[in-house]
Amino acid sequence: MIDHSSPKLVNTEEIEFELSLRPQRFNEYIGQERVKSSLDLAIRAAKKRNQPIDHVLLYGPPGLGKTTLAQVIANELGTSIKITSGPAIEKAGDLAAILTNLEQGDVLFIDEIHRMPRQVEEILYSGMEDFVLDIMLGKGPSAQSVRVDLAPFTVVAATTKYGGLSAPLRDRFGLIHHLDFYSESEIASILERSSKILQVDSERSVLEVLAGRSRLTPRIANRLLKRIRDYADVHGQGRATPDIVRDCLDLLEIDSLGLDKRDRRLMKVISEYYGGGPVGLSALAATMHEETQTIEDVYEPYLMQIGFIKRTPRGRSLTSKGEDYIKLVLP
Repeated sequence: MIDHSSPKLVNTEEIEFELSLRPQRFNEYIGQERVKSSLDLAIRAAKKRNQPIDHVLLYGPPGLGKTTLAQVIANELGTSIKITSGPAIEKAGDLAAILTNLEQGDVLFIDEIHRMPRQVEEILYSGMEDFVLDIMLGKGPSAQSVRVDLAPFTVVAATTKYGGLSAPLRDRFGLIHHLDFYSESEIASILERSSKILQVDSERSVLEVLAGRSRLTPRIANRLLKRIRDYADVHGQGRATPDIVRDCLDLLEIDSLGLDKRDRRLMKVISEYYGGGPVGLSALAATMHEETQTIEDVYEPYLMQIGFIKRTPRGRSLTSKGEDYIKLVLP
């Protein structure tokens, strides 16, 4: 059960819209086998002891299933999950309101935990370690510290910047897992499951083509599948044929590697403005009129995964493969 009752808990339209596509159990969750095995073992042991599992930290590029995995953990534990994010918890009182409303064994999912304010983060320490909340009442010489007992709970946190977490916060997680990019066959299997839920009429071979253009990321794969469904309903009597998929992806300007016009623009800027690099992240972001976090979290991971750009001590550079791609696609 997902609880959005707190005013500081996230209730995004995207979460509600994609809920039907999200697997509910480990046996429905495709990929990340090593992570699933470790979490399944921890959950089984915790249930035998009738205790909450250790706090879980999931890190990796966006769209790989961190939120979904948090919901699966709660379902496997048979408890409720409350969802919030680091930027949404602005004050210590916001966190206190969430923690005091948790029940025995609940899962608290904190997305983008690296963006949680430091003063709020310090309040979370005692809650995670001792299941207590220390609150200061009043100011100055008359200030008093009040300790509130909390029901035992599990924090499942997600971040795209593992290095952005403070050492004291990282140390309070007993289970730390990195989520890797998926293989094309795993993405095709995810699309096969999603196509049945969305009632998209397509063959496995068509889904494999779509998987090859999904940047090895389930969120992008499902997003493209929805666009294919729309295009097929209008132009293909509801059936996703190879021609329908090709025409739709051409309309979206997504090439055979899954790169879109924003990816190509980033590489073009490095190539034409900065001679292939290296170029500092701030300069690159300013030239593209993008935020540095967008470049780091959205563009870079996949371009580095396929070997088109690299990070150096002096900044970002195109690799020889990236240069060849630019010369071929953008003469």
